[in-house]
Amino acid sequence: MPILNTYYDPPFVFKNGHFSTVYSGLFRKGAKIEQKRERIILSDSDFIDLDWSFAKKKTNKVIILLHGLEGNAQRAYITRSAKLFNDNEYDAIAMNFRGCSGESNRLYRSYNAGATEDLREVVTHVLTNHPQYDHIIIKGFSLGGNMLLKYLGEPIRVPKEVKAGIAISVPCSLHGSLQQMDRLENRLYTNRFVKHLHGKLMEKNRSFPQLLNIENIKKADTLFKIDDLYSSKAHGYKDALDYYKKCSSLQYLRYIKTPTLIINALNDSFLSEDCYPIKEAEANNDLYLEMPKYGGHVGFFEFGKIYHTESQALSFATSV
Repeated sequence: MPILNTYYDPPFVFKNGHFSTVYSGLFRKGAKIEQKRERIILSDSDFIDLDWSFAKKKTNKVIILLHGLEGNAQRAYITRSAKLFNDNEYDAIAMNFRGCSGESNRLYRSYNAGATEDLREVVTHVLTNHPQYDHIIIKGFSLGGNMLLKYLGEPIRVPKEVKAGIAISVPCSLHGSLQQMDRLENRLYTNRFVKHLHGKLMEKNRSFPQLLNIENIKKADTLFKIDDLYSSKAHGYKDALDYYKKCSSLQYLRYIKTPTLIINALNDSFLSEDCYPIKEAEANNDLYLEMPKYGGHVGFFEFGKIYHTESQALSFATSV
């Protein structure tokens, strides 16, 4: 499809991508919603926790929300999206990836940017156990957005009940995004991610000391080294580069047949040039790309309680 025009023009201070990213990630308050947790057991005996919130009346529509790296279902960008859709006659399922719901998962593996098998099991669970839903929207942020796009473009058929996909601040090229994250301007972000991931790796060491030792964890002081040590090998890839190559959603975009919206800000410091899939969008009638000049990474501040990407997501979902 043609590239979408954008009207997004935030207040002056939010034109700075870093300010927008930090404010929205650390200072934006989540929505006050009541979430009901459901634990599902996966085919490999591990578990995933789903946090549900509901519309005021019964509905046939549901949105599945996918968080980003080291996120969870209580992050502001998740609960705000859930509330907006709840208020517009959608139930919402906020999916906590393996090990992200406050309890370590059972297996050595956890989650990664290409773990579409987990998303596929969640969708199947919803269709099997909650047959009232015949209109499913899936919205993913950052790492979760890459997972969503890969899922939609893979050869395995997407159920007809999945009506649309919405991906926000997506690192479509994982290696390109990793190289951006290594830049000095992003050092504060990467240090924060590394600290959180080190904590997760220490938990894995306690459960699987024969597979992961503390000295190797201490040496893994960058995102690339963590992916090379753990994320890749724990999920069946040769190394970090193999993981990035096989899990990047960019190569799957041409095959997407479900109406899909991507919103990536041009001043997102996490994204490389190849994370803006202009050619892919122009060649695919089901792929819509919006590239606002501002927004940072999962930022997109607007006055009031609803951010630009949230109103755009609802508008897109109701148009399909």
